[in-house]
Amino acid sequence: MAGYVIHLAVAEQYIRKHKDENNNYEEFINGVIFPDSVKDKSKTHYGSESSKSNLYNFLLDKSLDTAFNRGYFLHLLTDYIFYNKYLDCISKDIYNDYDILNKTLIEKYNVNLPKEIQNSVFFLKGKLKILSLEMIEKLIEEISNMCIDEIKDDIIKDHLKWTKMKNLKRL
Repeated sequence: MAGYVIHLAVAEQYIRKHKDENNNYEEFINGVIFPDSVKDKSKTHYGSESSKSNLYNFLLDKSLDTAFNRGYFLHLLTDYIFYNKYLDCISKDIYNDYDILNKTLIEKYNVNLPKEIQNSVFFLKGKLKILSLEMIEKLIEEISNMCIDEIKDDIIKDHLKWTKMKNLKRL
């Protein structure tokens, strides 16, 4: 899973670029944070683990007719692209990187931390080991430029493309 602040930065940028998502801001943001707020993330990510989000299975189970589900889908899309396009390796160092990036991302993307997760977001100083600010900025821009409905239609039309974990070209 990408860190909470990364998900919220994606959501804030997405809302800025897609004004129609701002109709129910709080519900959308609640959908964005929900998948990582549970103990068993495999259930909320529709895969064996949070790094293996299955967008097609999500769409079979839920529609995108509520702000909550749209935020939830944006979360899963972010994880899918993050793990399949931006990361070459996963190690425990990534959690420190999230904590090091949090302050910068909160300031740059005007992220408001919902009170439900304020005690789960930490701030560290130090050197990044896995991530870079440039990588995360590219991720945020790429996903915020997408259209949830177009991605949904593409997944429904060609779900095999989206279930193959190697379908995205790495940076």
